[in-house]
Amino acid sequence: MTPLPPEFSDWFANRGWSIHPHQKEMLDRAQDPSLLLIAPTGGGKTLSGFLPSLIELADGAHEGLHTLYVSPLKALASDIKRNLRTPVEEMDLPIRIEDRTGDTSYTQKRRQRADPPHILLTTPESLALLTSYEDAPKIFKGLQRVIVDEIHALEESKRGDQLMLALGRLQTLAPNLRRVGLSATVEDPKAIAHSLACHPEPCDILYADPGPDPDIQMLTTEEHPPWAGGGAAYAIPAVLEEVKKHKTTLIFHNTRAQAELFFHNLWLANTDDLPIGIHHGALDRSQREKVEAAMVSGDLRAIVCTGSLDLGIDWGDVDLVIQIGAPKNVKRLVQRIGRANHRYNAPSKALMVPANRFEVVECLAALDAVKEHDLDGDPKGPGPRDVLCQHILIAACVGPFSADALYQEVTSVGAYSALTRAEFDDCLEFCATGGYALRAYDKWKRLLEKDGHWQLRDPRAARNIRMNIGTIQDTDTLKVKFKNAYKPIGEIEEGFAATLTPGDTFLIGGQIVRYDGMRELTVQVTRDAAKKPKIATFMGTKFATSTQLQHRILRKLQTGNWSNYPQHTTDWLTLQTRHSQLPEADRILVESFAHDARPHTVFYGFAGRNAMQTLGLLLTQRMEEQGLGPLGFVATDYATMIWSVSPVTDPAPLFEPQGLRDGLDTWLSGNAVMKKTFRASATIAGLIERNSPQARKTGRQATFSSDILYDTLHKYDPNHLMMQITREEAMRGLVDFGRIEEMLDRTQGRVDHIALSRVSPLAAPLLLEVGRVAVHGEGREQLMEKEAAALMEASGLNQIDTSPSKPRWRVGF
Repeated sequence: MTPLPPEFSDWFANRGWSIHPHQKEMLDRAQDPSLLLIAPTGGGKTLSGFLPSLIELADGAHEGLHTLYVSPLKALASDIKRNLRTPVEEMDLPIRIEDRTGDTSYTQKRRQRADPPHILLTTPESLALLTSYEDAPKIFKGLQRVIVDEIHALEESKRGDQLMLALGRLQTLAPNLRRVGLSATVEDPKAIAHSLACHPEPCDILYADPGPDPDIQMLTTEEHPPWAGGGAAYAIPAVLEEVKKHKTTLIFHNTRAQAELFFHNLWLANTDDLPIGIHHGALDRSQREKVEAAMVSGDLRAIVCTGSLDLGIDWGDVDLVIQIGAPKNVKRLVQRIGRANHRYNAPSKALMVPANRFEVVECLAALDAVKEHDLDGDPKGPGPRDVLCQHILIAACVGPFSADALYQEVTSVGAYSALTRAEFDDCLEFCATGGYALRAYDKWKRLLEKDGHWQLRDPRAARNIRMNIGTIQDTDTLKVKFKNAYKPIGEIEEGFAATLTPGDTFLIGGQIVRYDGMRELTVQVTRDAAKKPKIATFMGTKFATSTQLQHRILRKLQTGNWSNYPQHTTDWLTLQTRHSQLPEADRILVESFAHDARPHTVFYGFAGRNAMQTLGLLLTQRMEEQGLGPLGFVATDYATMIWSVSPVTDPAPLFEPQGLRDGLDTWLSGNAVMKKTFRASATIAGLIERNSPQARKTGRQATFSSDILYDTLHKYDPNHLMMQITREEAMRGLVDFGRIEEMLDRTQGRVDHIALSRVSPLAAPLLLEVGRVAVHGEGREQLMEKEAAALMEASGLNQIDTSPSKPRWRVGF
């Protein structure tokens, strides 16, 4: 047992605290090479991670960097620095604490490299950049501990892969380095531990007392939720009543667009002038910081927000969390719930507000999962090779390296532990020459081998490599400014800006602004007094419901016991059983009916939004081949609806697995999805530079150059490393074909086809869903031909040849 030094035990006693059991065990096991702590929100995870470091540094004997803290968010690193300084200052410890993020000044970054603090708080991107400098061995030679906070959030993206590769490099520079991971919401602790470990050494897992279950339920409203939509405007009176009852309420949304709309409607209904704010990643940093400061000081009663406030930042006295819309992911819901009553062994309080009638079922399924502590998450595949290519270039920036030594270092990282030497050499060859089709161009000849070591062909290339470090691929955005203003108010997607014409009004930062024009790649706006914007708001990403939550929804639909459901939902599902039937997990339900004089077919797959969108693309292609003339489709998390010239009479052959796979290959080969995926991976791998000493490329410039590269490789070197990576990323990302295959596996060709005289209750929301995709093929030409013939017949005209030339089948988003 490691005793707590007197000054630390006195500090705990003076604050009326006692050390938690898991904090004591973390102290006892401070010398473990790697350790993962899973503790509830408010359980003192951060202090658990830092307590051994503070004790080791208390005597002032250590010089240079001792502990590195890595956070997913710059704001979280800043918050931790503020909280960590409290014990350091109150115990008068000789410890210097600093942060290093994208917001840190150039002067301070230079000083940190020459004279590192004892504790440095940073992000994966800043750490990767720091490891690229020639003096990295000097900076990290005395490093003793690395603390990775909210490790589950990093593990879900390529940022986590980048971080773990950087830790592999740090382990080489500081062989006695100890690793600590902290998280409150982990669905697969063993997988996280495997990622955190320095292989072949294992990583142990320490579980803290989980504390009481959260107090979570659905919000009761007088008005019924609508059949479709995601805004939940119907619930605003009830939400306002809850805000009045509590000190500070966080109102979470799944997208920035939904947050903007809800905040606008909430503000209009806020007749009591309660102080409320809005917080999301598209707002300017100064705007976000104002809201954060107001939260800390307790000046706000409610904050409408997105994932920007998901993680472990301790913002003021939050005593209620409201989730607007179905959470789509149980783990995300639990993380958000934990923002309320951020204290040890204090139950979090949360309310869920379904945006529409179907989301009532999803919210109830999520409530069951939270009660059963059943978190969701898809297994993570092997480490992505585009991130590995970037890591190889980072290693070259430091100086000459041995391929054998770097391969050994990379395979000590969990996600890359199964990487073959041939796969590593392919990435090395790509970094050195650009690959077979590009080796003739000097631009991509970046490395050369000399005396058994690899190095940069031109040392000046290090600057460009450093400027493009990172894996975050933000949508191309443009700053939004008021005329004659110095600071921006936020940013909008470049694609959305392209749709605006002078006079259009839209929402940003909770206020309505009027678009006046573009100036130097900045959107110029003025305030507008309108009550409603002409265009709702800028674009936003929609989450797909997790596989595990979809399975729970299907089970709930089949129970037939809906006694705990709101009456309007019970009536809706009962009507569905009378009119048609409810979907089952091991069968695909297909409904056919006529609407607006057009045959409509609904396919219930419950595979998530991305997969159902892809299924719509593939099924319309199969229908085109059968001469059914598909005209368009729309997809949600649970179903795809297709309208066509001719009805579907036998849907089973449409789901033949090999036919769907072949259709996917045909569609992917020249589709915009592949080009978009290629652009992202090629940027990460260093094939495309977004930033240069001269200027940053615009989204259109990057798209143009990447499209040319993609077309070249597709034609002349289809097996190029970047083409392999692109297909892998597309399959598990935007296309999500793996979930279609999961659907095919569980249904095994079993299809129930029901012909209806009218739309079913479960299909009705699809008629109201936005995001319809038009199919441009023979069906549209047939429709035009029929309408032309009918027009001529009604006009008494002679027959005219209207037979179309056969177009190629294509679908556009």
